Amino acid sequence: MKPFARSDRVCGHIQKALSDILLKRIKDPRLESATITSVKMSRDLRIARVYFTTPGNKKSVKEAVEGFKSAIGYVKRTLAGELGLRYMPELRFFYDESFDFGSHIDKILKDVKADNEVDHTSYKEE
Repeated sequence: MKPFARSDRVCGHIQKALSDILLKRIKDPRLESATITSVKMSRDLRIARVYFTTPGNKKSVKEAVEGFKSAIGYVKRTLAGELGLRYMPELRFFYDESFDFGSHIDKILKDVKADNEVDHTSYKEE
């Protein structure tokens, strides 16, 4: 069994702490419905790619990105106190499109299933 790399442990800690900060401390209405889905960290722990999702359309995604940009200073200061790392990683926020892709695939599968179902109610034995 391969042990977790340090970057994996830091990713989990950042995700948990950032989710807590969004839920309890940030009052920006653009970030109210944003959810942190994952964090990917560089091996040297200098760059953290934070993936988020938000319900709605492309406009709400752009608003959430702007909300993260405006709150980046506060988020980094708060995270720095909780992480206890020598260097605070640079945070980069990206919209997680995997949920949209998953719902698209689910819709396609449901359509295929509906097209292939046989209607047994119209068949009557004589």
